[in-house]
Parts: sequence; C-alpha cells; structure tokens
Amino acid sequence: MTGWREIADGVLIRRYAELDLTVGLVVGAEQALVVDTRGDHVQGAELAAAVRQVTPLPWQIAITHGHFDHCFGTAAFLPAPVWAHERCALHLRRTAEDQRAEWIEHYRHEAPETAEALRTTTVISPDRLVGDRAELDLGGRTARLLHLGPGHTDHDLVVAAGDVVFAGDLVEQGAPPDFSDARPEHWPSTLDNLLDLRPSVVVPGHGDPVGPDFVRSQRAEIAAAVELCRAGPPEGDLLARSPFPEATTRAVLRSMNVGRFPDIH
Repeated sequence: MTGWREIADGVLIRRYAELDLTVGLVVGAEQALVVDTRGDHVQGAELAAAVRQVTPLPWQIAITHGHFDHCFGTAAFLPAPVWAHERCALHLRRTAEDQRAEWIEHYRHEAPETAEALRTTTVISPDRLVGDRAELDLGGRTARLLHLGPGHTDHDLVVAAGDVVFAGDLVEQGAPPDFSDARPEHWPSTLDNLLDLRPSVVVPGHGDPVGPDFVRSQRAEIAAAVELCRAGPPEGDLLARSPFPEATTRAVLRSMNVGRFPDIH
C-alpha cells in the first residue's frame, strides 16, 4: 500500500497492493468525495480512517462500478450519500452474492482473514442514482459524475474533478483490461468520450495515474481486439494477432458472444 498522494490541489489518490486498486479523494471547502471504497468492511474501515487523516469534512461516496473490489467497503462510510450509475444498483442485486462466493473461494487458502471479512460484509446499494450526469458542489469545487457509455461494464461512472478524471476500470494500468462484464464494441467510443473531457491526468481503477496518450493507446488495443473478434480469423491467427494475452482475448470473445472456441461456453 502507498499513502495518500496529492495529484492536484485537493485531489488525492491511494493505491493498494491488493489487486493494485487505486481509490480517490476530492476535498472541497465544505465536503469531501470518496471515489470507490475497497473490497470488504475491514478494507472499507481502513480507507475511512485514512480519509479522516486528511479531512474531517462530511463525505459523499461515488462508486465507479459494481465490482466487489470497488464497492463492498461502502458500509464503513455510512451514513452518507452513495452515488453510482442507475444500473449499478441492479448489477449488485443480481451479482453481489456470486461475487462474494467467487472471491471467498479465491482468498480462502492464501488470505483466510480476507475471505472471512468478505463473508461478513454487508453490501450496500447506492441510493443516489445517476443517469448521464450529476454535479456535486463540494464547496468551491464541483465534481462531475458522468456516464460516458458502456465499456468495462454497462454502468461505468467516471468522476471529473477539474482536469483529473477518475476512470474506474474503463482504464487499467499495469494489466490488461478486464472484459468479464464488458461491452467491448462500445468501449472504444466511451474512451473517446472520456478523452473529449480533455483530462491532463486519468486515474485508472488499478495502477498509476496516466495521461491521455496512454488512454488513446489502450483504446486502440481494445478496438483492434474487437475488430479481430468480429472478423473471426482462425483461432491461432486471432490469438497471435491480438494485442492482449490469450486469456484476455478469450474474454473479449466471450463478452461478444462469438463462441468460437469450445471452452468459451
């Protein structure tokens, strides 16, 4: 874990070794906005305490999407408004228990304390639902919550604070994008919309902050993988030409419902 790092005036990030997760904090004169809450109630409590080391201001919460590592820690911040895209609440209702079971199994042997924390976590549904956009007045600073289109999920929400954009998992640094719940064919245009915000810094959901050139490069890789999967070249040729590792390319195929390989289904 790294401590807080201020990347712009009143805009901070905190990066964790666990899943290389990066969360954010935007501090205004009257309120603070926490961007994502980590993966269980213990992790959420650690983050809440870390926020209190920075500011005593009342906080609001913005959830970039409904994957456990970004939002299962929310209970530690209550009572507080919890903002997310309107489809995030439905995603959590449908998948939270499956996510919990999958990741308890993942942690069961190597990190049993994390598995237990996940087992006893109460998953909080967002109560402030965003369609395309919302603006939060934090006191002398406005944070914009924007749904720019589907990509990593069908409910990605970005947070724009000045020229810093918290992108959630629409952008990943240090690992290929995750396509498990993705809308690959829409993802490039959603990143175009993100770039239209003219950010100087983009904070990925995992990894270090990046600049627009990194986003353009990742956008091009996603678009190339989508076009390959649409064209449907022979299996070996497709995997060899893909900009992503084999497992990621197969995930692109699954999410596009191509069903080319026997083990896809």
